[in-house]
Amino acid sequence: MLTGVDTGFFFALEEGNPVAMSIWDDREIVTSAIVLYELQKKLLQKKFEEWKAVIEDIKKSVTVIPITTDIALKSGHIAHTTGMPGLDVLILSSLLEAGCKEVYTTDSHFELYHGKGVRIINLGRGERDTTNE
Repeated sequence: MLTGVDTGFFFALEEGNPVAMSIWDDREIVTSAIVLYELQKKLLQKKFEEWKAVIEDIKKSVTVIPITTDIALKSGHIAHTTGMPGLDVLILSSLLEAGCKEVYTTDSHFELYHGKGVRIINLGRGERDTTNE
């Protein structure tokens, strides 16, 4: 099963979160190109001091989904129905388009999504299973 991750996942990984570390080691991970954008901004702000090669490591180990027309259109629909912020919904739509059935995050905005068969796992709060909603 493909495992989707957002930007916060990489912060949790850098901080040594045991769930994030297990996902990194044992799963086929997918992320959005938007995540690389957000991480690049943080690197330029001198974040990720302990993990300077974060972008290169992600490019080697993770499938990165580009933003396509279909993803943009799906994002508009999800944003309209949930109120999710733009970048978050672009990331989520990328992961859904790739076929991810679980998404690891630290961002509570992702919990606004209630798609059938998709689990949103907030590494800061625990898991919320949306498969029956």
